[in-house]
Amino acid sequence: MSGLLQKELGVIENSYYEASVVRPPLCQPLQGRVGADVCVVGGGYAGLSCALELALRGFSVALLEAHRIGWGASGRNGGQAIVGFGAEGEHAIERQCTAETARAAWNATVEGMRLLQQRIDMFGIACDNVPGYLTLAPHQRKVGDLQRWACHTRETYGYPLEWIERARLPQYVGSDRFVAGTYDPHSGHLHPLKYCLGLGAAARANGVQVYENSPAYRVEREREPVVKTAEGEVRCKQVVLAGNVYLGEFGDHLAPEIQARIMPVGTYMIATQPMDAARAHALMPGRAAASDNSLIVDYFRLSADNRMLFGAGETFSARPPQNLVQRIRARMVSVFPQTADLEIDYAWGGFLDITMNRAPDLGRIGTNLYYAQGFSGHGLVFAGMAGKLIADAVSGDASRFDVFSRIRHHRFPGGAVLRTPALVLGMWYYRLRDLL
Repeated sequence: MSGLLQKELGVIENSYYEASVVRPPLCQPLQGRVGADVCVVGGGYAGLSCALELALRGFSVALLEAHRIGWGASGRNGGQAIVGFGAEGEHAIERQCTAETARAAWNATVEGMRLLQQRIDMFGIACDNVPGYLTLAPHQRKVGDLQRWACHTRETYGYPLEWIERARLPQYVGSDRFVAGTYDPHSGHLHPLKYCLGLGAAARANGVQVYENSPAYRVEREREPVVKTAEGEVRCKQVVLAGNVYLGEFGDHLAPEIQARIMPVGTYMIATQPMDAARAHALMPGRAAASDNSLIVDYFRLSADNRMLFGAGETFSARPPQNLVQRIRARMVSVFPQTADLEIDYAWGGFLDITMNRAPDLGRIGTNLYYAQGFSGHGLVFAGMAGKLIADAVSGDASRFDVFSRIRHHRFPGGAVLRTPALVLGMWYYRLRDLL
């Protein structure tokens, strides 16, 4: 599966995010031997957050990124910064854990949002950060699900969600598609690649040795591990694997024990031409980010330059659907008919990783190899927090890390050959159930 990721992703890679940033000069690839206290594999939110946190605590850190900082999901996602794990992930944790443990896991996501805001402020990261998040019921059959989730969130976690009846929805979204919603004032949205590059700059400024175009292909698991690349190696005391679905892209999977516990899911977005401010305001009066509460969601928000950014979870294989841009544009127009005349300037895609139960998968292998994966669409906030929790564990306090390492995760059935077709069939069943 992993060998298809880079090949298929090139089919649609006209990213608005890439077009709207100026990247710093490329960090040199790793050549020869280097030493560090910790080697982090992966230059996305989790890896950068962990590396930055460890550097601030005085550890020497080498970070290996196979492509460029923010090349994967951290630079391609919907930009929605959301508290929580989604209804499925939260229920999975509640089923397995005590109420106290589930509350601790929830509180970690709230802290993750505070951590994101603190880093934006501390390091002066200009990333178009906007508060406000809407979850919208697209038809009456989904209202009950949304009400139950909102009540459960308020009563179980004491988290403030505002209920929005249909008559009040025009104050938030200029669409007749939806029949009810919730508003979360603490979640929000931002430019994901700008934020990721800002974390990278902060990591380098605080002493992290960052090596781009340096894919790790093997970890020699010794008392002091050695992480191998094609032209060099890092000798260290601890290893952190934060590459998610891309870890096996360049050879043997670095941790085959956990490979089958996540699945790559392709998600794709379009960006319209810029609108004037009044027209953009009519579409999203409060400029909150939004998604519906279908199993396979539509999600959308306004960019800083007044484009409509509209995305959809389109495929549960490594191949983008045919006529992708036209299909997503048709879905956007079904939500916002008033966008029918807008040109599509950008379209791009990427892969996020999901677990079977949609809860994040954090753990350790042996005594000196940590991993974080399976953020299941909630990585913008929690991946950064996961990096901090790993840094805590490396520093000697694993209490909060172990809240997540105790969550059980099953392998996707069928092995590498059959698990993707099985997931596709399952997801199409739920898509049809939503439609019918």
